Amino acid sequence: MGRFSGGALVVVVVAALLVALRRVKCYPPEDLVKGLPGQPAVGFRQYAGYVDVDRKAGRSLFYYFAEADGDAHEKPLTLWLNGGPGCSSIGGGAFTELGPFFPRGDGRGLRINKHSWNKVSNLLFVESPAGVGWSYSNRTSDYTTGDNSTAYDLLTFLHQWFKKFPELRSRDLFLTGESYAGHYIPQLAEVLLRYNKNSRDFKFNVKGLAIGNPLLNLDRDVPATYEYFWSHGMISDELGLKIMNDCDFEDYVFEGHHNVSKSCTDAIEEANRIVGDYINNYDVILDVCYPSIVEQELRLRRYATKTSVGVDVCMSYERRFYFNLPEVQRALHANRTNLHYSWTMCSDVLNYSVADGNINMLPVLKNIIEHRIPVWIFSGDQDSVVPLLGSRTLVRELAQDLKIKVTVPYSAWFHKGQVGGWATEYGNLLTFATVRGASHMVPYAQPGRALTLFKSFLGGKRLPNTTHPPIDG
Repeated sequence: MGRFSGGALVVVVVAALLVALRRVKCYPPEDLVKGLPGQPAVGFRQYAGYVDVDRKAGRSLFYYFAEADGDAHEKPLTLWLNGGPGCSSIGGGAFTELGPFFPRGDGRGLRINKHSWNKVSNLLFVESPAGVGWSYSNRTSDYTTGDNSTAYDLLTFLHQWFKKFPELRSRDLFLTGESYAGHYIPQLAEVLLRYNKNSRDFKFNVKGLAIGNPLLNLDRDVPATYEYFWSHGMISDELGLKIMNDCDFEDYVFEGHHNVSKSCTDAIEEANRIVGDYINNYDVILDVCYPSIVEQELRLRRYATKTSVGVDVCMSYERRFYFNLPEVQRALHANRTNLHYSWTMCSDVLNYSVADGNINMLPVLKNIIEHRIPVWIFSGDQDSVVPLLGSRTLVRELAQDLKIKVTVPYSAWFHKGQVGGWATEYGNLLTFATVRGASHMVPYAQPGRALTLFKSFLGGKRLPNTTHPPIDG
């Protein structure tokens, strides 16, 4: 005889089924992705579809959600946003950087990302604002937008998305992203905290922010690009000194370049000419993808500056080909309105406020940290667009403003016995870390090191400071 009698065994089986059903019954079956074309078999579920953020205007945001790979019901929820402004978190984060799959080289299938962040968290990606990727509005005036409306649309999105996934409402929520997400993520966090303060019912369970190579303050991030060019041997001593001496970057803005003299402008143009079109500014040690130069240059001219804030260069054709396959769009429940344009990584229809790029994010981050929410800023050290030189200085200035002291001195951290980068911590709430050998898109260039960093961030742990991995791996 076995351990259980027949009746007891039935009770145990029924109880197990009820537990399993409780875990899935509240997820929207109409958004379940039954399988993407050319996708390897996996043990976790995916969901994708639309969330209406303004029914009257017909404004709707597209999302992709990948469950954690194993024990998803016990793991937190992480939102990831790419920058631009106007670039796709589905094409970037979900299918190029930290999601479970990458497009194959032929553009007709997928391969497994063995360093996906869904090893340790449920992952949510949103194409935001409307006009990015498959997100849309029936009111074309909505495509003229900026930081404030983007943050409040994401607040509405999260409210409505949690109605689709009510079991995740109480999960720890981590807000992450890169590049212009240096604006998106802090502003969203501030909106969520403001909502929590006024809500007598549901409150967002925000547990931390992590932003890679973030645009935080143009006054510091712009000169850092030219300091990076000089320090990496990309421009001469004479030209580097001329930029440092002739350029006043205080109150720098995208439009008009206030307080920038003609001699400064000439020096910057000369530096950009010398660096040239055959260096990928987002990863200075990577060979360029020639056709991508055209897209990059058009966007740079549009912003009237050589300092772009988040275009993903050379990432590219197989991804764009894959997402424009009709069978892929059907599988993702995407493009339900048959948009008159094809899916692109960065929007061609969005008219995003250039002026909003001038906003200093440090006061916003200060407010978040004062709410006892940890903030991690991490930087791929091969990025000249938003280099570590500016981000490191801004984090130090933020710590000084908060009057919090160094709790972990600037020192190496390790991944698989090698230096993963360098890090420092202030007051247990503010961390700055570099990722060695990483580009503007850290998880794409250094997936293993990025996953180690993300695990530490989620667990509220310091980055490994020895060559020996922790016992829990």
